[in-house]
Amino acid sequence: MGSSKNVYASVKAYSKRGKLLTKADFQTLAESRDLEELMTRIKNTVYADSVADVQKPYTSQSIESALRSKLADVHYSIAKTSGNSGVLDAYYMKFIISNLKLILKGKVLGKSQEEIEIHVNLHAEELIKQRDIVIKALVSKDLEEAVASLNSVQFGEEIAKAAALYNEKKNVQIFDIYFDKILYQHLADAMKNYSDKEATKLVSMDIDFYNILTVIRGKFWGLQEEQIRDMIISTNPPARGLLERMMAVATVRDAFNELSSTKYKDLVPQVEDELNAIAEFERAFEMAIYSSSLGSFRKMFSFGTIIGITKLTSFEVRNLAAIAFAVEQKIPTEITMSKLILEEE
Repeated sequence: MGSSKNVYASVKAYSKRGKLLTKADFQTLAESRDLEELMTRIKNTVYADSVADVQKPYTSQSIESALRSKLADVHYSIAKTSGNSGVLDAYYMKFIISNLKLILKGKVLGKSQEEIEIHVNLHAEELIKQRDIVIKALVSKDLEEAVASLNSVQFGEEIAKAAALYNEKKNVQIFDIYFDKILYQHLADAMKNYSDKEATKLVSMDIDFYNILTVIRGKFWGLQEEQIRDMIISTNPPARGLLERMMAVATVRDAFNELSSTKYKDLVPQVEDELNAIAEFERAFEMAIYSSSLGSFRKMFSFGTIIGITKLTSFEVRNLAAIAFAVEQKIPTEITMSKLILEEE
């Protein structure tokens, strides 16, 4: 790592790590009787400033939007502090990608621009002067026009493929996968320039997460091997071999069984129902990524800590958004808590 910029960024990462919310904090927030009480409680945490401008009547949507703006600020400042890192830029793309997913899926479902707009927060785009891409897609009259508007951006081709496969399969989650592919491809390309072990471990876990889940979902949706292969991003030969074996088998369960001789064997779900198995596996994998992100702090001044804090702050905001939604919908606290990404006791 070496550069003084990175040392400074690592120190900042440590100070942020010390300010992350605890399980008890999340419990207190989740126990809020309504959004008003939740807002009061959030104002007693490090997120006080982030939600200061949220207007009444509160909605989980407006709270989440404020938190996302804060997260964009945090990630932008981490990326700025540690100098030019393609890896951090790739993680930052997540904000833009998630807006484009929302917009394209909204167009597919025939939602109006107004209906889609309330879910789109452009703060991350404003910070890096990339609003136009998202706005163009948002104001387009339908899916076809939205896809065409993205034709000129660096990932236009993938989006066109997503639209074509969607038209054949009519499964809106196909957009999620292709947009994620864009993100993880960027991440994989950026990672080639790094030698930091902790950082490499975290990033390669993310890429495995994407690839393995994509194969399993593809199987579940009944896609052809060739269609699944097109969604996977290139990776090292051992991982590639595993993915090929998973694609070649007959069922979702067989695909899971291919993992039983890998480092991910403990994550393989034991439930029979395929949909539940996929959800359980996804959660187990995310918990593993979360634990590795916490583990990245064992070695001071490594680039891994900087990626670690980027991921931990993302999980934290996701937890807070889940709590806001649960409080709004009057979901029991223990159900909410069981869904959060937290340290296992």
